[in-house]
Amino acid sequence: MKAFVLRSYGSVRLAEIDKPVPGDDEVLVRVCATSVQPYDWHFMRGQPYVSRLMGGGPGLRRPSFAVLGADVAGRVEAVGRNVVEFGPGDEVFGMPKQGGFAEYAVVSAAELAPKPKNLTFEQAAAVPMAAGTALLALRDQGRVRPGQRVLVNGASGGVGTFAVQLAKAFGAEVTGVCGARNVDLVRSLGADEVVDYSKEDFTRTGRRHDVLLDIAGSRSGSACRRVLTRRGIHVLVGGPAGRWWQPASHVFATLAASVFAPQRAVVTDVVRWTEVRRGLEALTELIEDGRVVPVIDRGYSFEEIPAAIAYQEEGHAAGKVVITVSSR
Repeated sequence: MKAFVLRSYGSVRLAEIDKPVPGDDEVLVRVCATSVQPYDWHFMRGQPYVSRLMGGGPGLRRPSFAVLGADVAGRVEAVGRNVVEFGPGDEVFGMPKQGGFAEYAVVSAAELAPKPKNLTFEQAAAVPMAAGTALLALRDQGRVRPGQRVLVNGASGGVGTFAVQLAKAFGAEVTGVCGARNVDLVRSLGADEVVDYSKEDFTRTGRRHDVLLDIAGSRSGSACRRVLTRRGIHVLVGGPAGRWWQPASHVFATLAASVFAPQRAVVTDVVRWTEVRRGLEALTELIEDGRVVPVIDRGYSFEEIPAAIAYQEEGHAAGKVVITVSSR
């Protein structure tokens, strides 16, 4: 089969490799679509370098994954002997954390769910990691409840566009922070208020929120505490990119400072999420009810995956960048 393979840090290359064989608890999926996200290019470059020392990271000297691509949407080709939930021909989507940049991917059955009926494969491929991150951050860690005030810093990106919609679906009053060109987009997703960061510092508006979902990581932890209520929750998803330490140093500094503050700070790590299937099923319900809609910035063909990664790395995508792998 064809796949974009990561042999060494820096770039992926198209190659012919063996089709994977599913284990007892796995599913072989013919990939119809996948998506690109910061997770992929960080892993491709092995950055920040400190992440190579961490368990589950890119790997110290060489990449620990040969094929990137943390989202898949496609049709089941075969299943392992312990898998009873899926069968050949089923339309599925999931978050395998690797393997999506290929014609076929092996995915744990626990990381798959039936594809939302009202989405194309490309739309479904936009969902798993980005929407799963937003769901984990807001529902499970932020504990968002009706009537609360939620601020999303980085509201126009892949995670942010889902976060605005999910917070509204949970009954919150939502403020989104984004650049000037995406103000109308964020407002169209349901944000009650939109802050253009080029004109206003969201940490100095004087308004307080119960939950701050911090995707962009553009302000220090102490500055972010100014926008939180006394018992508010600061949920960190990312931070400024860097070759050596960032965004890890931003996250660790914020967590360390929160020890001495009444507000709580937590980090969202969707890669280690143990409830992927249940999360995907919850997202499917919201999507099929029309309360959450994937926002797609650009689409690319399978052969254009390197160009798609380069565009995502620029950091200007409004919503998701998706890849059509197969039309069959």
